[in-house]
This record gives sequence, C-alpha cells and structure tokens, in this order.
Amino acid sequence: MSEIQVIWSKLSICEQLGNVGSEVGRARKWHEKGDMLHREAALNRAFALLDFTIADDRWSGARLKELCRSRELLVDVFYGKNQYNDSPEALEKYFYQYALEARRGL
Repeated sequence: MSEIQVIWSKLSICEQLGNVGSEVGRARKWHEKGDMLHREAALNRAFALLDFTIADDRWSGARLKELCRSRELLVDVFYGKNQYNDSPEALEKYFYQYALEARRGL
C-alpha cells in the first residue's frame, strides 16, 4: 500500500469524496476554459482518488456500488457519449455535498 493510500484510508467517506469532487470541479473549470491539458490532469487525479476510495476495504455493499457507479458516470460525462444525460456541473454538485458533510464533521 502506498503512502497516499495509507493516508487516504484514514479519511471518512465524506472527506474522500469531497476531495474527489474538488478535482472534478477543477476539471470542469479547465474544460470550460478549453484547457484540455489541465482538464486531463484534474481528471487523472479525480480517478486516482476515486480508485483509492473504491479500493478502501471499509466500503462495501451498496456504498461500493454507488462508488463504482459514480466512477462510471464520471467516465461517461467526460469521455463517453453521455448516455446518462448528466453534466460536469451535476457531478460536481453531487460530490460537493460530501465536502459539505465532511466540513460539518460527519
């Protein structure tokens, strides 16, 4: 297990997903500015953090299913055909709720 994975595993689900959301927000902003290099860097960080969350042994069952689904939506919105009719803004809003909860200490 890498050092970042050890640190990551000490965070709550809200803290983990709030951090993923920060990268999704950065990707959205860079996308809107037409800067694909920075957008890709932010998306790579978002996917890495989300993959660390999915690999976290604490999350299983319905929670794990939701994590995998959120990853699928992230791929679809930025790289796919947007078959789920979602948007970068909607994904950022979804993850933002976790950041708010983490800030409140839940």
